[in-house]
Amino acid sequence: MPQTLFGGLFDTATTQVLSPTDFLLCVGTALLSGLLLALLYLLRCHSTRGFVATLAVLPAVVCVVIIMVNGNLGIGVAVTGAFNLVRFRSVPGTAREISAIFLAMGAGLIAGMGYLAYCLLFTLLLGGVSTLYSVVNLGAKGQLLHKTLHITIPENLDYDGVFDDLLSTYASQWELCQVKTTNMGSLYRLTYHLTLRQTGKEKEFLDALRCRNGNLELSLSYQENNLTQM
Repeated sequence: MPQTLFGGLFDTATTQVLSPTDFLLCVGTALLSGLLLALLYLLRCHSTRGFVATLAVLPAVVCVVIIMVNGNLGIGVAVTGAFNLVRFRSVPGTAREISAIFLAMGAGLIAGMGYLAYCLLFTLLLGGVSTLYSVVNLGAKGQLLHKTLHITIPENLDYDGVFDDLLSTYASQWELCQVKTTNMGSLYRLTYHLTLRQTGKEKEFLDALRCRNGNLELSLSYQENNLTQM
């Protein structure tokens, strides 16, 4: 009776039907994997409840999808298209969030293929390595020196090279990435990507810039990769 109840309407004599016990075992392992990944993620990162809950459930969702595909090429192509649509219906996340999502999907794929021990091993190994890299602040030293500088100047000030002497004093390299008007065209906003010579000189650097731009708005932040979000 259970085998008939959980069978598909379009199953044939050659179709291998997964037993409810095996199904629950795969999904349970995927849920455990998702919970471990969510806990490892929370060790070093603060995130929304929605993202953490999604990260915990995602491996099980992917696991069920892989189980249902079960070697069917047509369904596999359709599922791939459906997953691609998610990209256009979601807000872009940080690099760490994207990495966590890929880890969760990888765990779900392994569980869906039936390799439950490998699923848990993958979760502990990759999740642990990701947490370790976060604990040791891998790449943090370079991030402290790479900055994005926004300078607001009056429209009558020629911005071409006007800050080069200050930039050469406090930065080892810089690039003017964007110039745009603001405040109904009465002001210009310059965006520089630069690498500071050393940390601890930010206030001195900003004070020197304030004297040059007439004490208008300034900001110095970690380097932004997407100028369209400014």
